[in-house]
Amino acid sequence: MLFRARNNIDLLFFHVEQLRYYVFELKTGRFQPEYAGKLNFYVAVVDDVLKRDAHNETVGILICGSKNDHTVRYTLGRSASPMAVSAYTYEQLSAEDRSLVPGVDKLTAAMDQLPDDG
Repeated sequence: MLFRARNNIDLLFFHVEQLRYYVFELKTGRFQPEYAGKLNFYVAVVDDVLKRDAHNETVGILICGSKNDHTVRYTLGRSASPMAVSAYTYEQLSAEDRSLVPGVDKLTAAMDQLPDDG
């Protein structure tokens, strides 16, 4: 574990050909500037703990339910790390892909059953 349980990275990948880590932060709602701060924190931890001199820069990617491009531009405008924000909604998936993913109601019910880390 990289750090305390309440600070878990949602998804962490290593791209073998690019020799870089990709940190993904997943949010269900509209993009908020503070989300970028948390993602930047995760990128910094990966750089400190996992990244080696031979690796390229770690990339942070935030996927959220919706975004305002101006807010994203101002939020990431002075970021020292490569970061991106993308919007995603269940409705944008193809019918075939939607059949593979639980619906919003099922996901929300599952999240409600998780223990609160307080």
